[in-house]
Amino acid sequence: MRGNIYRKKFHHIWNLILFLSFTSLLFTACNSGDQSDATQNLEPLPPVGDSYFTEITKPAGIDFVHSVGDHHMDNLIESVGGGAVFLDYDQDGWIDLYLSTGSYYEGLSKGEPKEGIFENHMYNNLKDGHYANKTKKTKSGDRGYGMGMTVGDFDNDGYPDIYISNHGPNVLYRNNGNGTFKDVTSKAGVAGDACSVGAVWFDYDNDGLLDLYVGNYIKFDPDYDYHYPPDGFPGPMAYDAETDILYHNLGEGKFEDVTQEMGVFNPEGRAMGVGAADYDNDGWVDLYVANDHMINYLWHNEQGKRFKDTGISTGVAFNQMGEGTVSMSVDFADYDGDGLLDLFVSDDAYCSLYKNLGNGLFSEMSRPAGIAQPSGQYVGWSSSFIDYDNDGDLDIFKINGELKHLYGQEDQIFENQGDGTFLDVSADLGPYFRKDLVGRGACFGDYDNDGDIDAYIVNLDSEGVLLRNDKGNNNNWIQLKLVGTKSNRDGVGARITVTSGDLKQMTQKKSTNGYLSQNDPRLHFGLNKHEQVDRIEIVWPSGVTQTLENVKIGQVLTVTEP
Repeated sequence: MRGNIYRKKFHHIWNLILFLSFTSLLFTACNSGDQSDATQNLEPLPPVGDSYFTEITKPAGIDFVHSVGDHHMDNLIESVGGGAVFLDYDQDGWIDLYLSTGSYYEGLSKGEPKEGIFENHMYNNLKDGHYANKTKKTKSGDRGYGMGMTVGDFDNDGYPDIYISNHGPNVLYRNNGNGTFKDVTSKAGVAGDACSVGAVWFDYDNDGLLDLYVGNYIKFDPDYDYHYPPDGFPGPMAYDAETDILYHNLGEGKFEDVTQEMGVFNPEGRAMGVGAADYDNDGWVDLYVANDHMINYLWHNEQGKRFKDTGISTGVAFNQMGEGTVSMSVDFADYDGDGLLDLFVSDDAYCSLYKNLGNGLFSEMSRPAGIAQPSGQYVGWSSSFIDYDNDGDLDIFKINGELKHLYGQEDQIFENQGDGTFLDVSADLGPYFRKDLVGRGACFGDYDNDGDIDAYIVNLDSEGVLLRNDKGNNNNWIQLKLVGTKSNRDGVGARITVTSGDLKQMTQKKSTNGYLSQNDPRLHFGLNKHEQVDRIEIVWPSGVTQTLENVKIGQVLTVTEP
């Protein structure tokens, strides 16, 4: 009997030891450098105040810090990276956040590496205004030297996949549909081994499969060091260029390099941002490449059979003074409501706002539109057309930061005045816009599903910023989620027109937006005070036209291609 009592006491003591050991291990895991699956102590979010935009990064659970890899920014490659994407990787109706960072890279980095593990981060939306770091659980923490990303459902299985552009081999993560990703780069044949910066998914031949264009930058030579000392390090024209690559989606998870066959081979480009949209309404998606310190390209899609560079003939190769600038960001949108896609390209000077005149011609309007002068003192990186105040016209959110030094600059919002001009209203929108930060990539979307556009900004070698929009939904809105059937599943390339009374808006579904980044996959329309959407017309890439009438506002509407 006494032996049984001793055995029971020993059993209880052993269970207590195991419990205390497990608790200790759990505590250690939660406080280690990798908190991908750690339990978070969520802070309450700041209440809505007087500011239009409220900074909520840390209370929302985002602890991402971008890195250039080593302790000093001492070369051109380290100065250009850092992208952000909003995506719904688990298809629960709430947009998640994926962020890229640099890491110590042999032949690029100098000195000692920073302490810790530097990898891309995936944050899952918890549906209550907070995010949780799920990098480890999702198996999406690429540790290459990250530049940016582009997101697209390349296999049409209903779950978004991620292509990561790196200095060195790129990575294609296939979404398994169960909250995890798989590296399928080798099978797909899309790794490359260059210095890739911008990339974009688009269906250039309208076969229902997303193809991929990868913009490559320079052939970096770590031994070349001839430069003007105040510049910090040599610029892009000191190095040979890299050739961009166009990959054709063959289906079954495989791609083919068709760069030369499709006429986009150019060994002289130094691509930064890239974007894709059908600017001339001919039913075939075209490509724009923003190059660094040189002429930009507009590749016109010749009915899926070949591309032709029309940058000079259309008027979008140079800025208003006929110069090739340090071009970064690319975004297409109809800012003036005439049914034609215009183009905004941010750079290190006055930026370029190209108004689409039709018939394959553009006119550069940065100065008369009121953008050039306020932009002149900044270096513009990621920029996107968004309707931040839901008044029914598109504004411009522009991210700024010094080129070759970790010197901060204020970001800007240009509000559309409705008469072809814009006004810099940044100073009126909150304390954030008085901060000097070294901005790079940025994504925009409705992270809290309240009907207005929020933002996440990547800052070079520093903490990023999540901005919550607290006043945009004072006006009405609707959002559309497209589901292609005959067309690609994402509906990339679809043209959408939304009419509410006298307010008529046209947009096109894109993948990449701005610089190295991608916005909310749902299409957002501010409706001002209109109480109903009278008509929605969607022209799908397949050629099918779909019409909806008398649609309720204030909802995220899923529209499936007939």
